Amino acid sequence: MTTLEEDKEKKRIRSVSFLLQRAAKPLRILKAIAWSNQVKADFFANNAQELPKVTYPSFDPQPTIDLLREAKRNIFPTSTIDLWLERQANCLECGAQMLANVGTPSFFSYSRQAYGEPTAPLRYDPKTPLELAESIRDNIEKLDHINMNIPSPAIHSADEIAVDITKAVKAHFGEDAPAVVIVDELSANALATSKQIRLRKDAKFTDKDAVQLINHEAFIHVLTSINGKQQTDLPILGEGHVGTTRTQEGLAVFAEVISGTIELNRFRRLADRVFAIQMCIEGADFLEVYRYFLERTGQSDQSFESTRRVFRGGVITGGAPFTKDVVYLFGLLQVNGVIRAIFSAGRADCLRLLFCGKLDCFDIPALAELTALGLCKLPQYLPPWVMDPRHLLALLTYSNFISQTDLESTTEIAKRFLADTPIIEFDEKINGTNT
Repeated sequence: MTTLEEDKEKKRIRSVSFLLQRAAKPLRILKAIAWSNQVKADFFANNAQELPKVTYPSFDPQPTIDLLREAKRNIFPTSTIDLWLERQANCLECGAQMLANVGTPSFFSYSRQAYGEPTAPLRYDPKTPLELAESIRDNIEKLDHINMNIPSPAIHSADEIAVDITKAVKAHFGEDAPAVVIVDELSANALATSKQIRLRKDAKFTDKDAVQLINHEAFIHVLTSINGKQQTDLPILGEGHVGTTRTQEGLAVFAEVISGTIELNRFRRLADRVFAIQMCIEGADFLEVYRYFLERTGQSDQSFESTRRVFRGGVITGGAPFTKDVVYLFGLLQVNGVIRAIFSAGRADCLRLLFCGKLDCFDIPALAELTALGLCKLPQYLPPWVMDPRHLLALLTYSNFISQTDLESTTEIAKRFLADTPIIEFDEKINGTNT
């Protein structure tokens, strides 16, 4: 390719990326399907006995579709880069149609196209999200009988943990650090953009939650947003959409694992959300799913929020949920597998590419070519566990070692001698000392 031809090609790719970014701008799915605090207040005012009444703003998908058609006229899906551009366009169209159908059964059709559904096999894997959730549940139940005598965690308000998060983001991002703000209404305990980390005012957090949020929200969601906004030639990398959700949430949960901040209750919540989505698909309404969560947690406020996640944008009477929450467990497995492959192949360069913006794991080949063309910038910011990957490398080595080792006989022998070993009662809670 001559210099003139290469310049022309770069101009075309830039033009398409700008069109895609313009098409993505109005697709603020979580904001569009959010519920007001009044919905919750009314629900509990009615003693949690009546279905919530929710309305959504209308959305006209046509301007987005027109921009996507214009972009597609300049996409020639024969090269790795063009196939990537086409995937972005198709995902954006799905997101636009989802927003155009909020509150209807068709919303679910687009949601499962975008995120999947509990019983649909995973990409490149015959397992389903439902089977993953069942595996998580079964493994947790095997541990539930163990009395570790762990003290109850201290509970902190949003205002209290905002101080810790602010300190962490300023240390990591400097002048690019997002503001940490407390808001009355939010679809989760916390949500992040390149400019803000918002915490829901009435949410309660443990010490572990605070560190978890720093690793999940700040060092992944904020970080990839900031890096994406710096992609002046490929602005679509600054816009998260339905096609990037699985990898972005998978990276965020992986960050919880690698930083040691994830807990069994977190895994339990991720699995329970998959079960709740399947319940809704099978016809359970908001009240039935709410009671399922209430039975699981005993906490009415948390149960409402968990149920709201399933029904936002969908049909309150059941049959058409919002399926985003099926992506977390599979996203974690996907990211773990890709990172293992990256190191196995000796391609640490590709690990950095995972953080250059809002992307899917399988975008890496296209992004590598775009980097070679000078269009994709390497990320300015990286998570701490990538900046210093010694712990990551040790963990990957250990997991590979364990997966290739048959420990069944050793485990059985240990079970036998433990069965005859007296149980020691501890007088004090576990606190890091040999008490």
